[in-house]
Amino acid sequence: EVQVVESGGGLVQAGGSLRLSCAASGVTFSESAVGWFRQAPGKEREGVSCISASDGSTYYTDSVKGRFTISSDNAKNTVYLQMNSLKPEDTAVYCCAPCPLGSGDDCWGQGTQVTVSS
Repeated sequence: EVQVVESGGGLVQAGGSLRLSCAASGVTFSESAVGWFRQAPGKEREGVSCISASDGSTYYTDSVKGRFTISSDNAKNTVYLQMNSLKPEDTAVYCCAPCPLGSGDDCWGQGTQVTVSS
């Protein structure tokens, strides 16, 4: 069973920064692709960013390119999401999960709330 501790969310003003962390057990990040997903109230879940541990390749949804950076520490089995220049439209619950994530699948944990005020 995969267990994660997601942290780093909070309330920040537009233009601010946050760093999310997802520390996992029961899965080996060095053998898989993992990423961050988000869901805002009334909206569908969206894939934000993914990273492949095998070759370090990354994916970003268009709306966060140039502002967010995903990274992983395989020794700590932890994936991070550095979020800069935050916008109110980034407000959502962010969670980590395998990439890709099927529409019927859930994130590993409950997620962490990110709220960006204007």
